Amino acid sequence: MAAVWDELTGQADAIAVVEAAASASALGGSDNSSMTHSWLITGPPGSGRSNLAYAFATALLSPGNPEGDAAAVRQVAARTHPDLGVLATERVIIPIEDVRQLVATSQFSPSVGRYRVMIIEDADRMAERTSNVLLKALEEPPPRTVWILCAPSEADLIPTIRSRVRTVRLRVPGIEEVAELLERRDGVDSAIALRAAREAQSHIGMAHRLATNAEARERRERTLDIALGIRSVSGAVLAAVALLDLAKADAEAITEEKDAEERDAAMRSLGIEPGGTIPPALRSQLKALDEDQKRRATRSLRDGIDRIMVDLLSLYRDILLIQLGVPGEPINVRILDRLEAAASGCTAVETLATMDAIATARERIESNVAPALALEAMLITAIRTGRTP
Repeated sequence: MAAVWDELTGQADAIAVVEAAASASALGGSDNSSMTHSWLITGPPGSGRSNLAYAFATALLSPGNPEGDAAAVRQVAARTHPDLGVLATERVIIPIEDVRQLVATSQFSPSVGRYRVMIIEDADRMAERTSNVLLKALEEPPPRTVWILCAPSEADLIPTIRSRVRTVRLRVPGIEEVAELLERRDGVDSAIALRAAREAQSHIGMAHRLATNAEARERRERTLDIALGIRSVSGAVLAAVALLDLAKADAEAITEEKDAEERDAAMRSLGIEPGGTIPPALRSQLKALDEDQKRRATRSLRDGIDRIMVDLLSLYRDILLIQLGVPGEPINVRILDRLEAAASGCTAVETLATMDAIATARERIESNVAPALALEAMLITAIRTGRTP
């Protein structure tokens, strides 16, 4: 398969659709059934929505070469291509002003290629009023502008936008497919790649992190240890504190390196030497960066807590399947003996109640309930007084 599509896995049908469109455009766009100016890429978390969007953009921005021009590949990867517009946010809601700015730049003619490509990651984070701003741009796009939106599902966008886009649906890739990608792309050992793919439940981004970061694997193991060790209400309260600390550590590990890279890049772009004094006239720009990074840290903590919830769901899912006698390899196969012990120490009804409590806790945290309180209420249902696993 062409190099531009190499970081995608398990999405042959979706790739075929966008590759045909890119090829048609490279030949002059005569195949109207293949190419359109508004696209929506949907799929579950970790399926590679944004990866496909940027691969498609690279193909469209590669002069006469839908397989990926080397310069376009580098520029799209760095988000510096002059004909590429990107809107990605760390906020819960995409600000309307950000969409207005992107819509304004979408009106410009391409400077070096056939198209100007505008990508909105997490388009489901637009409020209805913000979506209507984008709708006007989709209704009357300039002839050489292509919009690519990414969202979990079509239902996450307003009907009027859904009616104006061509949807490409991604599926959850198989564990073996994700493991193969980690081996080929990241040079990961096959055993670690398979373990990471399984424990990430085929979420490509999380599988990459688990495969390449030993601390991330250790934090996940600690999460399961804490849950399996709850024996009392006081233990549940202490477990909530411990899990919140793990989520904070995970969030900090993700954001610290990214924050430092962004700040160094901003300093260089402003002509300030490392460690140099920041002129008063430029401080407002760095202050805005600091505020964005603080918002990202808040979102990253939320995401870290949610990752813990997903890991706990995988734990109790494994326990439930053992209790019900369902055949198949568990997600957490490395602790199979502990899963079996936990399954014998409670009933399937109790396990289902804990899984329901996890789902409720996720909803409460998303509704701004204090995470510590939501975790405590959730973990009280995980108290087990039977045989210690």
